[in-house]
Amino acid sequence: MSTTIIYETARLRLRTLDANDASFYLQLVNEPSFIENIRDKGIRTIAESEQAIQTGHCEVQEKMGFSLYLVERKDDSAAIGLCGLVKRDDLPGIDIGYAYLPEYARQGYAYEANAGLLDYARDNLKLTELLAIVSPHNQASSNLLEKLGFQLQEIIPWKEGGAVKLYKRSLD
Repeated sequence: MSTTIIYETARLRLRTLDANDASFYLQLVNEPSFIENIRDKGIRTIAESEQAIQTGHCEVQEKMGFSLYLVERKDDSAAIGLCGLVKRDDLPGIDIGYAYLPEYARQGYAYEANAGLLDYARDNLKLTELLAIVSPHNQASSNLLEKLGFQLQEIIPWKEGGAVKLYKRSLD
């Protein structure tokens, strides 16, 4: 598998994932903050991580023309998180998704990567609007979305009797 660079910012590169990213992906999806704010994906081994990358990222990218991308720093190629686009059956449009390793928080990386992703979605994919969902207790993520120009629409029911905040942003 080879990776494709999707977008670059001043400090970051967004690229497709491949099997070589399995160790990073395994670490990210097992972070307590990931499990609390997104969900427990049940991925516990490198083999499961490789499979998730193939079916959840590579195949989605091929089918949809977008997916979640690895966010890496340009200066040292450190993998710091994921950022990308998702089409969920439960939502009426495409939404933005992201997760970062805690050690890279509060350094402006999430804003920089997601702002670049918005430009990419508008300019390359010709999208006119994006959605986003956030756990009601995840104030940092809500703050990031609002800084990116998303507006809270409503709180909607979600899986297993929970709820999420639904945000929307025009890309015009």
